[in-house]
Amino acid sequence: MARTESKMLPLGTKAPDFALPDTVSDKVLRLEELKSEVATVIMFICNHCPFVKHINAELVKMAQKFIPKGVSFIAISSNDVVHYPADSPENMKAHAKETGYPFPYLYDESQEVAQKYDAACTPDFYIFDKHLKLAYRGRMDASTPGNDVPVTGNDLRGALRALIENEFVSEIQYPSVGCGIKWKKG
Repeated sequence: MARTESKMLPLGTKAPDFALPDTVSDKVLRLEELKSEVATVIMFICNHCPFVKHINAELVKMAQKFIPKGVSFIAISSNDVVHYPADSPENMKAHAKETGYPFPYLYDESQEVAQKYDAACTPDFYIFDKHLKLAYRGRMDASTPGNDVPVTGNDLRGALRALIENEFVSEIQYPSVGCGIKWKKG
């Protein structure tokens, strides 16, 4: 598994708009209708990546805790499904149901949304404030497969708590590490 770090989009960047199909509901959903007046978490994930599999259970628990507090979670997969069929929309739908994702799982077939967000790896996390300005980007926590650090979600949780309580989000943020997004060739 190749390790790729996130590119760390500049803080304060306005969330790029999108309209993508949700593999769970089979509806096209827009950022404008999914965003939150508290905080919006946009994450680039996929089905097959061992880094995403490693954090999935904690990600579901975190979303279940923060969604009732007004936080919106949006998952996007941008991988090339020709070369990585495990990440196809049909498999995304099955995976979302099996894993219990309490959030939409959108398919970025053109990969334009990943490019707009400068996403580099899975998982890659972005938290936007109520004005859709980037307040946090990077990792969920320091845990990766095989490093024996427990999955806690502490980095992401800390940023979300700060936004919920209208406090300053620390600018000390670390890149996420994961599998590189599987870009289409040619």
